[in-house]
Amino acid sequence: MAGLIPFNNRNRSLRKDVPGNLFNMIDDFFNDSWFPTRNPMLDTFKVDVKETEHQYFVEAELPGVKKEDIHLRLNDGRLTISVHKEENVEEKDHDTYIHKERRYDSMQRSLYLEDAKSDDVSAKLEDGLLKITVAKEDNPDNSRNIEIE
Repeated sequence: MAGLIPFNNRNRSLRKDVPGNLFNMIDDFFNDSWFPTRNPMLDTFKVDVKETEHQYFVEAELPGVKKEDIHLRLNDGRLTISVHKEENVEEKDHDTYIHKERRYDSMQRSLYLEDAKSDDVSAKLEDGLLKITVAKEDNPDNSRNIEIE
């Protein structure tokens, strides 16, 4: 049964009557995935959240992103980290070009921090790592056990 699936590492020199492009076309057809897979290069940035008694510590990995491209917002306990990055490469040496690219990336992550204090937040970007500290509100524990009759 395994002999029915074509592979790219076959010795193509055994058959001279079939062009190599046909083999490559058939191999590519069987090797292409029918279902979308996760691509780490296309995923959004990674985020770690640590909670202590008085604070939340959030670390977001943003390599190659400038401070001006990051937007932070805390609204009703929801911390939103947005990145909008635009790359436009212009070559001034050549007036005529046959290929020119522009790139625009936009990523966003939202985290719910239940008792976050909106007026006590600090953030620092260092070596591609965004570190955010959010203080917690001092809420007394209003929960209680309920006895069942």
